[in-house]
Amino acid sequence: MIISLSSPLALPCGATLSNRLAKAAMTEGMATADGMPTKELERLYGLWSEGGAGMLLSGNIQIDRDHLERPGNVIIDGPASDAMMAALKSWAEAATRNGNHFWAQISHAGRQTQSNVNKHPKAPSAVKLGLPGGQFGEPVALTSSEIGELADRFALAAETCQAAGFTGAQIHAAHGYLLSSFLSPRANQRTDEYGGSLENRARFLLAVVAKMRAAVGPDFPISVKLNSADFQKGGFNFDDSLHVVKWLEESSVDLVEISGGTYEQPALMGADGIEEKEDQNIAPSTKAREAYFVDFAKAMQDAVKVPLMVTGGFRTRAAMSAALESGAADLIGLGRPMCVMTDAPRQLLEGLETLPRFEDHLQLIPDWLGFLKRFQIVKAVGSFAIIYWFYEQLENLGKTGKTDPDLSVFKAFRAVEARNRRILAARRPD
Repeated sequence: MIISLSSPLALPCGATLSNRLAKAAMTEGMATADGMPTKELERLYGLWSEGGAGMLLSGNIQIDRDHLERPGNVIIDGPASDAMMAALKSWAEAATRNGNHFWAQISHAGRQTQSNVNKHPKAPSAVKLGLPGGQFGEPVALTSSEIGELADRFALAAETCQAAGFTGAQIHAAHGYLLSSFLSPRANQRTDEYGGSLENRARFLLAVVAKMRAAVGPDFPISVKLNSADFQKGGFNFDDSLHVVKWLEESSVDLVEISGGTYEQPALMGADGIEEKEDQNIAPSTKAREAYFVDFAKAMQDAVKVPLMVTGGFRTRAAMSAALESGAADLIGLGRPMCVMTDAPRQLLEGLETLPRFEDHLQLIPDWLGFLKRFQIVKAVGSFAIIYWFYEQLENLGKTGKTDPDLSVFKAFRAVEARNRRILAARRPD
């Protein structure tokens, strides 16, 4: 059977996605200071629901308000109040109004929590991020009992989202956040049942899957976002990832999204708003097909049957179709293009050949100051600032339903930073 972008995807749990295009998880930062979904999030996801994707993934929904990926994350860290449940239901109704799926990406930032949120975040071990600047604090190792409590929180968040009308959940175990860091021998230096061997390092993740499945039942889709590798010496590697995917398949997971990288090695973290770049670790054949993780996914598909989602770099219909037809991917994730073209999936399904690569035309440093780009710190800041341009487009869509393609990178950077400060100030009324 020929698989096309419009082909439905049947999941092991019995649910079916109407086509092979998904809106990838992208951090929105549009919740209240208390972590409650807003009308702006409803408007944004309503637009995406009308955009033609078979499934929408939310941005990070955090299970601990003291461990945020960024200010403005949605937070479910206990039983939901009536007001919170009403807000979640309104969000889910908007995000599913076109009959598509809407899955909650559930996460804990771990040691990648910024120090202005928590100076001593919890982690598998007291191993600080190898990044300069003091943006991240000194982590504290979790106790075994705390690990069990966090697994319960993941399950509770999924159960809450299910009750609110979400149609699935994704466990974020990639990009160096808490579950991902447990998998990494660089970040996880424990000597108890959660450290050492790969089986021990994966114990927390598998416990989360088991508790979540028990909470939501057999018919509710559960996905896991997993690094194909950390791309760091001595870190989580492809062989490790393949073993974990096999265990996830045995644990009733319905879909695995293949990603890669951490804050320490961010070159491949495209789907969550981190800059998409090429990397020397990736085969030239993958670069030619645009999708950074296609080769990894193809190798996994030779060993497992669980459906795989691939996100990162896709821009042409031909590359997406080739990935599906070759069996390298079962579902294609779209990120940055949908920050401006909310109906990108529909246009692709109707025959559009190429999505624009907006980032190619963005720069923080004007041409007349081009000499500054020789400095590594300036290049790093410029790349990071471009991410804020996409953040601000999401904000514009949420507020007005329209984007601002002429927005400068500098203006977007200032707007996002100011909003972050306001949210953080509201979290600390003192």
